[in-house]
Amino acid sequence: MTAGRSLLQLLVVGTGGFFGAVARYVLSGAVQRLTPAAVFPYGTLAVNVAGCLAVGLVAGLADFRGLWSPETRLFVLLGFLGSFTTFSTFGHETLALARDSELLAAAANVLLHVVAGLAAAWLGYALARAL
Repeated sequence: MTAGRSLLQLLVVGTGGFFGAVARYVLSGAVQRLTPAAVFPYGTLAVNVAGCLAVGLVAGLADFRGLWSPETRLFVLLGFLGSFTTFSTFGHETLALARDSELLAAAANVLLHVVAGLAAAWLGYALARAL
């Protein structure tokens, strides 16, 4: 198996990921159907904000209340929410940096993700057009 990961852990994360991807598809589509004339991607915004709320709530309950086994945390945090939206992970990691008084690292995380992400999307699009 992969370094430090058991087959059970991979199955737990993969199963959570399946359900997270389905939930993302359903919620995003439902929100977009509510705003059919909008050019703004409200479905994606709803998924990303809901994912950030959920990851904060789940991680907070796990940290402060000691809830859930390691497998359940893998299923929910990495599997379900990781597949539902990676933006929730970005939000959680940035918040953790800020909470640990790593404000420069938190700001750099936001800036690099946004700038590098947009640049990579533009580059990929430009490469596709050139091919």
